[in-house]
Amino acid sequence: MKKMSKVFACAMSMALAASCITGCGSSNDSADTNAASTEKATTASADDAEGEKKASSGEGTVYMLNFKPETDEAWQKLASDYEDETGVEVTVLTAADGQYNTTLQSEMAKESAPTIFNIGNTSAAQTWDEYTYDLSDSELYSHLTDKSLVVNFNGKTAAVANCYEAYGIIYNKKIINDYATLDNAVVKSADEIDSLDKLEAVAKDINDRVDEINDEFGYELTEAFASAGLDDGSSWRFSGHLANLPLYYEFQEDGCDLIAGEAEIDGTYLDNFKRVWDMYVGTSAADPKTLNSGSYNAETEFGMEEAVFYQNGDWEFGPLTNEENGYIVTADDIGMLPIYFGVDDENQGLCVGTENYWAINAKAGQENIDASLDFLNWCITSDEGRDAITNTMGLAAPFDTFTGEFETQNVFKKDANKLMADGKTSVAWSFNATPNVDDWRSDVVSALTAYTDESGDWDAVKEAFVTGWADQWKLAEEARD
Repeated sequence: MKKMSKVFACAMSMALAASCITGCGSSNDSADTNAASTEKATTASADDAEGEKKASSGEGTVYMLNFKPETDEAWQKLASDYEDETGVEVTVLTAADGQYNTTLQSEMAKESAPTIFNIGNTSAAQTWDEYTYDLSDSELYSHLTDKSLVVNFNGKTAAVANCYEAYGIIYNKKIINDYATLDNAVVKSADEIDSLDKLEAVAKDINDRVDEINDEFGYELTEAFASAGLDDGSSWRFSGHLANLPLYYEFQEDGCDLIAGEAEIDGTYLDNFKRVWDMYVGTSAADPKTLNSGSYNAETEFGMEEAVFYQNGDWEFGPLTNEENGYIVTADDIGMLPIYFGVDDENQGLCVGTENYWAINAKAGQENIDASLDFLNWCITSDEGRDAITNTMGLAAPFDTFTGEFETQNVFKKDANKLMADGKTSVAWSFNATPNVDDWRSDVVSALTAYTDESGDWDAVKEAFVTGWADQWKLAEEARD
C-alpha cells in the first residue's frame, strides 16, 4: 500500500482502536494475576459519592474517579490526608472492576462531574476530547521522566501516565560479567550490550561456550536464551510483545499514532523480527521442532540459571525473586535490556506502556481544575503520596520525584527509569492496536511455528502478519458497524 494512503488510513483508524485494546497478552501474566485481587477493593457507589460531596469553598474541590479498584483504600487515605493538610475537599470514587467506562459516562453526565479521570488510549482521548484539559504546561507534565508517556490528541496533551509496566530482555548480569572475564569474550561487562549486533554476538558466544563457562564458574548453564515457547501459555510473548517492535517502528515511520495504529501495514521491519527470533531459537537448547509442545518453562530455565537471557516483563520480578519458588537468581543478579531491534538501538529504551493516564476535566471550572492539578502534584511530590504510590499501591510512577526511598524496588522498573532518565526513548505498546487480537495472533503463531520447525517458510509469516492484519482490521470494522 502506498505510504500516502497508509497515513490516511491511520487517521481514520483511531475510533476502531478502542475495540482492539489488549493487555500484556495472556491471562497467565503475573500482571493479570495481580489484577485479580481487585475483587477485594473497597468500592464506593456512585450515589454514595454524589451524596458525600460538599459545597465548594470557593477555592476549588477535587473529585477523582479512580480506575484501579485494588488501590481504592490507598486513594481514600490520600484524599483524607490532603484534606486535613490543606482544607481542600477531595472525593475519590473507585469504579467497580470492569465497569470504569460505564461509571465514567454516568458520572460525567452529572452536574458535579469528576475533575480527575482516567483515559487509556488515543481513542478514549477522542471520545472525551471536550473534557480533557491541556496538561502540556502543567507541573505534573514537567515532572515526567519520559515525555512520550502521554496521550496527545487534537493539539494538546490530553492525559499523563500515572504508572507503567515495562518489558524487554531479562538478563543475568552476574553470569555475563563472569563470562566477560574469559579470554576472547565479546564484551568486558554486561554494560557493553547496547545493540542487537552486540547482543547477538554475546548470545552466540555464550551458547557456544556453555561447557567452558560451567567448568570455570560452576554454573549449570544449558543455553544463552531461555526457550521461546510457542504454546498458548507462552506464545503471546512473541505474537504480542516481540511483534510490537515491527509495528512500533512502522507506525513511527508512517507518522501514525503509535497506539491507535493503522488499517494496513507493509511489514517493513519484519526482517528485523526474523533476526531477533532466529537469535532466540538459535541460541537456546530447546528443540525448534517442539516449541509449541508446552513442555518448556522459560521462567524456570532462567530462574535456575540454566539460561542467561529471557524475554518478558517487569511483572516477572516477583516470581523470580520469591524464595518460595526455589530459584537460584536473586534481585542483585538480574536486570532488563531493551529488545534491541537493529533500527534505533542507540536511543531505544524498554517497551513501556500503560492504560492508566490522568486527565483533568476541562469543564470543571478553573478553580476545580487548579485544585485537581495541585492535588495530583502533591501526590507525586509529598512523602505521603510517593510512599502510597510506590509502597502501598506497588506501582512504578514515571516522574522524576520518585527517587531514594520512594524509588520502586523492582529492579526491572529501575532499569526502565534509568533508561528514561538517560534520555532513551521508550517503545510504545503499539500491539494495543491489534485487530481481533486472538485471531490475528493465532495465525501469526501458526506461521511462526511452521517456519521454526521447517515445515513452512518466512513468507508465510509475513503473509499472516501483513495480510492477516488488513483482513482482521476489516472484519473488526464490519463488526463495529
